[in-house]
This record gives sequence, structure tokens and C-alpha cells, in this order.
Amino acid sequence: MAWTFNRPLHSLTSEDQNRAAKDIWEGESLGGIAENNNPLPRPVIGLLLLTFVTALAITAPLYGQRPTAAIYADYVALMNSTMVQEVMNDRTITHNEAKTQAMALIEDSLAHFDSPYTFQREQHPIDLDQLRVIAPQIVELQKAGVDLEEYNVIGPEVIKSNFFNIQDDGSILAKQPWWDKGYEISFWYFIGFCLAVIIAVKRLPHFSWRPDHSIAH
Repeated sequence: MAWTFNRPLHSLTSEDQNRAAKDIWEGESLGGIAENNNPLPRPVIGLLLLTFVTALAITAPLYGQRPTAAIYADYVALMNSTMVQEVMNDRTITHNEAKTQAMALIEDSLAHFDSPYTFQREQHPIDLDQLRVIAPQIVELQKAGVDLEEYNVIGPEVIKSNFFNIQDDGSILAKQPWWDKGYEISFWYFIGFCLAVIIAVKRLPHFSWRPDHSIAH
């Protein structure tokens, strides 16, 4: 499994291993299948790039947005309001109906006020049971005086974000930067995929070599 990096875009395999691969390619019947050694068609490469760019463009409003504790702070404030408690204590309806109506009341109340989190609330809806689980954690964070935008809601947990948004003064905020919509993660996955394909292809004999199928077929 010798590697060579002298001409990485030509081949990543030493000459002796290339010769061995060629011998196998031409000397074995491979089940009667005749495989040529052609380069990846350029239209296919263009289609791959077009797919990547199009996917990012279409998902621009949604990609990589993480729900922060800040978008649910108003939910928590309204959860124990009189109107919500009246619905929850209404014995004329089932418990599930009470939860649904209570959540509808909260969402309707929030809809009457402008909020920078309106779109994120639509992206990350929540039910009353989930709200009850994260509410005590959000209340504790509010008492501690921390910035709720630096905390993400992941399942039943409210945890500190792992962002390192460096400010002009050198301070670091654990907030998702305005420019990061998940593109950075997607970009590295795309680069990793391309590298894996290139390595797999360049470990084979260069496409300038044409196998003679008459030898074993």
C-alpha cells in the first residue's frame, strides 16, 4: 500500500502498485465484466457543484439554525399566567386538550407582539410538555443574569453553545455568528467527500492508461 505524493492529481500510488493493479485489471476476467479506465465526465463534476450550490441557496433561511433559550423565554413567562392556568384547571376537557389549548393561548399572545425570534419560533415549535422540561433551566439562567442567546436547547437540556464568535475587542461570545447558517459545516463535509473520492480514484492507475480487455476476456 505504498503512497506517493509527487504528483497527487496524477496518482497517489507508487509505480509498482500501479503495475500490479494493471496486471489484475487485464489478467483477470472479473466475472466477464470489461471495465474501462475513463476519467469522471466533466458534466458530472459540474452537476455535483451545481447541486451543492443549489442546496445551500435553497436552504439559506433554515440551514444550521439552532434554537436558543432566548426564543422560549417569553413562553416560560406566559406558562404560569392566569389564562393558561385556567385552561389547565378546566375539568370539562381532557388533559391533552387542555395542553393543546394552553399552548395555543401562549402562541396567540406572542403573535400580537413583534419579536426578533418570531421566525425562529416557527422553525422550532414546542409543546407544553417540552416547555415544562426546559422552563426551570431557563429560569435559573435568567436569575444568573446570563445572555440566553448563548445557550442552546438540545432535547431536554439547555446547554452553553460551543460557538467562538470573536468580537472586535477580543472578547468571545458563544453565539452563532450572523454569517454562519451552517454553511461552514456543510463546506467541510463537501470538501471531505471530494477528498475521499479523489483519493479513491487516484489510488487506481491514471486514466491515460487503457486496459486491454482481449487479454483475459
